[in-house]
Amino acid sequence: MRAVQAGQVELFNHLVRRYRGPLLQVAWSKLGDVAWAEDVVQEAFLAAFASRDSYNSTFAFRTWIWTILLNLCRKQWKRRQSRPAEQSLPMSTPTEDDRAAEPITRETPLAALLRVERRQQVHVLLNRLPDVQADALRLRFFGGLQFAEIALAMDSSLGAAKQRVKSGLLNLASILREDGGDHP
Repeated sequence: MRAVQAGQVELFNHLVRRYRGPLLQVAWSKLGDVAWAEDVVQEAFLAAFASRDSYNSTFAFRTWIWTILLNLCRKQWKRRQSRPAEQSLPMSTPTEDDRAAEPITRETPLAALLRVERRQQVHVLLNRLPDVQADALRLRFFGGLQFAEIALAMDSSLGAAKQRVKSGLLNLASILREDGGDHP
């Protein structure tokens, strides 16, 4: 990002390629729709690029882009919730283009269907948690962030980030027990 700030703006494409997949996974998990997630991820990169001069290089770009993404996801969710006609849309699944950042695997149609169903179930379960716990879990497990990065992205202390992940996991376990194991 320092090189981009110094005028080598074409290098921003490297950041997009590196972070697009994980950002898309988190946005999809939060929003439940790949088209919405794509919009938010694109918005996040546009916002980061537009604000490149204000980026503070003492902080990791990774933390900065995650913070931008979470804020945009919240805004997108509120916007979509205010449009009743769009609330009932089924969760869409990624197309081949959406999975371009994922490794190529030879997956049977049944395995692909089961994978999509599991992701949809995880989305439903995460939506039953308080937002701070669900977001902490998304950052930890979909984004691969360390606890210190979660704390920075969520503007919390390290202890609070750890507690949010732990509480989220415990709440998920409780929900699964209450539902009688109806989820994967």
